[in-house]
Amino acid sequence: MRAQYAFDENEHDDMPRMSKIRTKQRKRFDEEQARRGRLTEEERERLAALREEPEPRPLPGDADRWSTWDTGERGPLPRPGWVVTELAAVDHELGILKTGKEADVHLLRRSLPGGGMPSAEKSRGEKSCLLAAKRYRHSDHRMFHRDAGYLEGRRMRRTRENRAMARRSALGRGLIAEQWAVAEFRVLSALWNAGAPVPYPVQRVGTEVLLEFVGTPRGEAAPRLASLRPDREQLTDLWHQLVDALLALAEQGYTHGDLSAYNVLVEPESGGAGRLVLIDLPQAVDLAANPLGATYLRRDVDNITGWFRDRGAPGDQVDPDELCTALAEAARMA
Repeated sequence: MRAQYAFDENEHDDMPRMSKIRTKQRKRFDEEQARRGRLTEEERERLAALREEPEPRPLPGDADRWSTWDTGERGPLPRPGWVVTELAAVDHELGILKTGKEADVHLLRRSLPGGGMPSAEKSRGEKSCLLAAKRYRHSDHRMFHRDAGYLEGRRMRRTRENRAMARRSALGRGLIAEQWAVAEFRVLSALWNAGAPVPYPVQRVGTEVLLEFVGTPRGEAAPRLASLRPDREQLTDLWHQLVDALLALAEQGYTHGDLSAYNVLVEPESGGAGRLVLIDLPQAVDLAANPLGATYLRRDVDNITGWFRDRGAPGDQVDPDELCTALAEAARMA
């Protein structure tokens, strides 16, 4: 009995030591996951906040999630009146608008519960809005090809993160995905404040950017410029709108970086060619900070002026050299 008592006493003394060992093992495991880059810093903080919630609330109807309005970054002020900001709102996934190598764009309806299942025919009294949810792919998917040129002039605060991005490690690819989302949201916010024709950036959470949906209330997306066959008068109207849009970008110190007729929407309007809207701006190039800025500016101008010329726009009106000079001058004055 005495020997047994001594054994139990020793085992009791070892318990704090074993607890410390387990704590160190868990810490090493967490650090190892961080080194592997499975989650970015922001995503880890968001997951930690979710774990602290006592119990998830049941979703009303067939909603896919609660509104994410209380997390991440929010769009610039003054905020449009159509944006649903109530925390009791829910999101319904309505389908995919576009798939791409770097991101997929989903159609989302954000509304207050109580109006039944969302559909194209909404009751007038229900508060809701359609959003384009752009979701950048995570680190295990292919990211922007030739992205090194676009990343010039962009740096993370931590040296370790910059090294990871340069090596394209798992952590680095995850950070790059998040950086594209951050870059697009901030560029859109600056351009929206400047009055440029871009979708209103509603919010950003991690690698998801929620944007104003450009299209009909029934969820039909506005056509891309590339799909249109405008007449001479409409072509002139669209050209003037485009020049104004590019000047607005240049006055904020940017060029689109990947401009083509596929990255321009034309929202139909009665009695005209329609309202031109620039989209897909994650790779917008800072003309002052990026040493390749002039190269990207020239490429944007050549791409878009080529499309207008191919559709019959007169050469003296659509002059790439003249437009490039005007945009460079506007950027210098910014």
